[in-house]
Amino acid sequence: MRTPLFALALLATLAAAPAAAAERRCGWLDNPTPANWWLVDRDGEWTIGAQGGHQAEGDLPDMSTRGWVRTNGSYGYGCACMTVETNRRERLVTRVVSATPVPLRQCRADRRLPRR
Repeated sequence: MRTPLFALALLATLAAAPAAAAERRCGWLDNPTPANWWLVDRDGEWTIGAQGGHQAEGDLPDMSTRGWVRTNGSYGYGCACMTVETNRRERLVTRVVSATPVPLRQCRADRRLPRR
């Protein structure tokens, strides 16, 4: 009888393990069409949301406060710094802890980011 209780306790402990550590990432925040969001930083492209698919938890910043380049109606891109939790293997942002728009010049000056 002791073994099943121990196994249940172990499973409960593993299930309660802490989530991935949040990390700070800065780069281009792209929103080309509804529900599609990507962050392109020095490590590459991270999917935040894909229409009809993955959507990260948390809120994205109001990008109109620090420069937003419109490319498709109100959709486009800007520069942001975000604290996020990720799934590195799948290149997904799973949770946005916080996000702040920053001036476009910050991303334009970063040689590790693609030119815009």
